[in-house]
Amino acid sequence: MNSFFLLFIGVPALEIYLMIKIGGEIGALNTVSLIFLTAIIGIYFAKLEGIKTIRSGIINLYQNKTPIYELISGASIAIAALFLIIPGFFTDTLGFLLLIPITRKLLINFLIKKNLKNNQKNTKTLDGEIVENKKDEL
Repeated sequence: MNSFFLLFIGVPALEIYLMIKIGGEIGALNTVSLIFLTAIIGIYFAKLEGIKTIRSGIINLYQNKTPIYELISGASIAIAALFLIIPGFFTDTLGFLLLIPITRKLLINFLIKKNLKNNQKNTKTLDGEIVENKKDEL
């Protein structure tokens, strides 16, 4: 509940604070223009990165490899595009960080390692045996 509250109340509050601060420094019209410009540039680069990811995934499929990294990378590019469409400087920064291949790879590796550690802690194996009763056979 706390992270949900932080996500839907804290992020917009941070965005409004940053817009007021930056708008006070560079002016309201420049701030609005900058927000539109980052959205347009970000969507353009998201399109380019998405095409590169699709190409890489197709190459992996031709080589009979599973394109797991490309799938995760494509999802992070979609999230980056969403962040860039949302007006604000904080979400634009996160979106651009997800578009850069180096930072995207670092983030994906961090999440995979964290997920593997959580799975290793919480694994509880239950051994069992399947027994078939053949009562109805002649």
